[in-house]
Amino acid sequence: MRNAIVVFTKVPKAGETKTRLTSDRGGILTPEEAMAFYEGCLLDVINVCTDANCGDVRICYNHDGDREYLEKLLSRVSNRAQIKEIYADQGGNFDQCMQYAADYILKNGAQDRLADNVVIVGGDLPSLQPAIITDAVGKLEQLAASENGRKVAKQIETVPRELGAALVEGSCQEGGFSVVGFTCTTPFDFNRVFYNTDGITALDMLVTKAVQQDIPFGIVEAASDVDIPVDLASMIPVIKALDLAARCDKNIKIPVNTLAILDKIGLESTAVPHR
Repeated sequence: MRNAIVVFTKVPKAGETKTRLTSDRGGILTPEEAMAFYEGCLLDVINVCTDANCGDVRICYNHDGDREYLEKLLSRVSNRAQIKEIYADQGGNFDQCMQYAADYILKNGAQDRLADNVVIVGGDLPSLQPAIITDAVGKLEQLAASENGRKVAKQIETVPRELGAALVEGSCQEGGFSVVGFTCTTPFDFNRVFYNTDGITALDMLVTKAVQQDIPFGIVEAASDVDIPVDLASMIPVIKALDLAARCDKNIKIPVNTLAILDKIGLESTAVPHR
């Protein structure tokens, strides 16, 4: 099975990136600090994906993002040559952009598809580890080969019958998910996953779609994203723990870029004593 790992991101830009972390939106960072923080996260996520070494790594960025700036940023990743391609989405809401990121790869199973399955990860997951990516790919392959996976798969002439349907996710806080993967034969789309009028969380909608279509479903270790100040406060001790644990576990990937930015800004996580 050909695997694609897609990092789904905005091109970092001051005043438009991680704005809910800025003082203008109730946070503590300047727009420039928020941008630098996201750059650190994005570099670490890309390094994790290339280190996982279980599929072609591609970057999907916002259609109005600065491609030239993104290229300069990517010159700082561990191995730029391991990034197979960079492509822009076509705009729209988050559902539509995510759908395009997947469709560009899977092409509904057409002969010219770039992979048989896709695993999409966000760029703001500083605790993400290579083991999570390899686990997602492994579970996709296992579930897609199952009897039920083959039974519920979309029948596509250009796809081998043994390539069944499968859906895998990695949760994050507040009913969301930070990792999602599926095969080209999976009867799934992102319509109303992030944008719906019923108040259903993204993860609940993902599960609902899997249940409705009887799609074999897998879950991998959670990796929290960072959108608001409480996320940032919760993340800091986690990545510091990863830094320490890596001394005894060579499989841990240290988020060196995120740690460096936090050190430069001078951020620490604190707990208010109970009274």
